[in-house]
Amino acid sequence: MIKHIVMWKFKDGVVEADRLEMKRQLEALKGMVPSLVDIEIGLDLSKKEASMDMVLYSEFQTLEDLAAYAVHPEHLKVVDFVKPLVCGRAVVDYEV
Repeated sequence: MIKHIVMWKFKDGVVEADRLEMKRQLEALKGMVPSLVDIEIGLDLSKKEASMDMVLYSEFQTLEDLAAYAVHPEHLKVVDFVKPLVCGRAVVDYEV
């Protein structure tokens, strides 16, 4: 099983409606992208200086499935929505 974690920092001025829309679009990928086993999206509650603003936790059976997700047209539509909203991104992929 491959775990794919992504964290984002929003640009100043990004409104709550856009944050929630990003979350909605990411969650909607389950069922649209066949290789995506599970996905969970969370918005930061701590508001600490070191924290990121949003996190994505997702699962794939194989690295090939993760690669297929990365180029899937529905995922790429979400990427296009997300890019103008964020100023920082961190990723970790690991196997269990």
